[in-house]
Order: sequence, then structure tokens, then C-alpha cells
Amino acid sequence: MSDDSKLVGVVLVSHSGPVAESVAALASGLAGGATAPVAAAGGTEDGGLGTSSELIAAAAERVDRGAGVAILVDLGSAVLTVKALIAEGDELPDGARLVDAPFVEGAVAAVVTASAGADIAAVEAAAREAYDYRKV
Repeated sequence: MSDDSKLVGVVLVSHSGPVAESVAALASGLAGGATAPVAAAGGTEDGGLGTSSELIAAAAERVDRGAGVAILVDLGSAVLTVKALIAEGDELPDGARLVDAPFVEGAVAAVVTASAGADIAAVEAAAREAYDYRKV
């Protein structure tokens, strides 16, 4: 699919900028070809460890194509930051939602599913299913 105008966007929020960027690159690479819009929102504005509501909101705006934005997070305080942004109601695009999923596996599932043109509910479901992946 060459036109990403109707695809769900994915934002990956980590306490570390390099971790968020690496997971975004991994998920996009495994999706192959044209992928859904993905943005990393890692760390703080000054490059430190933590989360930034400003970076998250900006990333969500970058990937928003009107089909919804799936936001995956790594650790607890990132959950609180995204929940606060959602509660404020005007910081994130309409249709943005926090997705309860493992960070790496969920990100891959979300990006692959979004890249196939699925709607936000299917993207969220695919990411959540990653909790059931077993490695042994």
C-alpha cells in the first residue's frame, strides 16, 4: 500500500529515546514495504530518561491520518503521562488510544496490522494478542 493517508498511526513511548527509535525501526522493518506511519516519543526534550507529554503529543500529530492513533508505552509512568493527555482531551488527535500491549512484540503487531490497512480496533487487538506469544 503506497498511500498511508488512511492508515492508523502508531506512537511508541519509551523512557529512552534510543529504545523508542530502535523499536520503531524494528517494527517498520518487519512490516516490510510501505508501512503505516510510526513515530518514536522517547525520553525528555533534553535527551534524558523519562517521558514528555510534549514529545508524545507531537509524535501523535505526526502520525495522525484520521484513522486513529495507537499509543504503546514501555513503563508505568509513561502510562500515566498518556492517560493524562487523553483526559485533557485536546492534546492528542481524535481517535488516539492507549494500547495495553507488550512494548516490542505489541509494536511489531500494531505496525504490521496497521500497514495492512486495518482499523484502530484491529490494530489494538493485534497488539494486545502479543501478550499470548510464548517463547518456550
